[in-house]
Amino acid sequence: MTTTRLPLFPLNTVLFPGLVLPLNVFEPRYRALMADLLELPEDGPRPFGVVAIRDGHEVAPSAVGLPETGKPPELAAGSGFARDDPRRSFHEVGCVADASTIRERPDEEGYEVLATGTTRFRLVSVTAEGPYLTAEVEPLEEVAGEGAGALASGVLRAFRSYQKVLAGANERSLAPGQDLPDDPSVVSYLVAAATMLYTPDKQRLLQAKDTATRLAEELRILRQETAVIGKLPSVPGAEFTVRPTSLN
Repeated sequence: MTTTRLPLFPLNTVLFPGLVLPLNVFEPRYRALMADLLELPEDGPRPFGVVAIRDGHEVAPSAVGLPETGKPPELAAGSGFARDDPRRSFHEVGCVADASTIRERPDEEGYEVLATGTTRFRLVSVTAEGPYLTAEVEPLEEVAGEGAGALASGVLRAFRSYQKVLAGANERSLAPGQDLPDDPSVVSYLVAAATMLYTPDKQRLLQAKDTATRLAEELRILRQETAVIGKLPSVPGAEFTVRPTSLN
């Protein structure tokens, strides 16, 4: 088994390969992480691992702005997570993020970061010995699976229908006229990110054994959600029935 060590950034959301992740980083331990990434060559990758929190919490917000009063507290790397083994606080599968942009805030109290998901990984171990968490991770290969191409076409049709019933509900989704990709794995991740789902449901899609399995589950979910929302007396009420997404 080939593994690599990455800085770890736990979030209350799921990052998928190919998706953009904006972060407003001001907690000291994650500021230290970004400062170390800035030491890497600007024209090369600046990778860190994003993993969804299973049992624990982000002690301070990470993407919605600074705290209302005072500076964020100094926290140990593993604060808010299982003390004996931080790995138990996280879902097993995460996504490598490449920080293409890291800008220090004018107040010098944090960083504005723009990262993109690249590849999936499986957590092997998590260490809390430094200023921030680090993880030994095993890269996960994306396997197409049987019938991925046909399933992708069906998912795209179902996703269009899903978008139509959400139109006017002010929910975050792809613009109706936006071109969608043909590659089944890209389709599977894009739809997983754009559909209103709870974090455990998104996590289940991220860790699907292959693209076909992910697409088949998405097809089931989209048809179910479209049918439910379509029966509502008025579409603007959909925000009370569709599943929420993380602010991260």
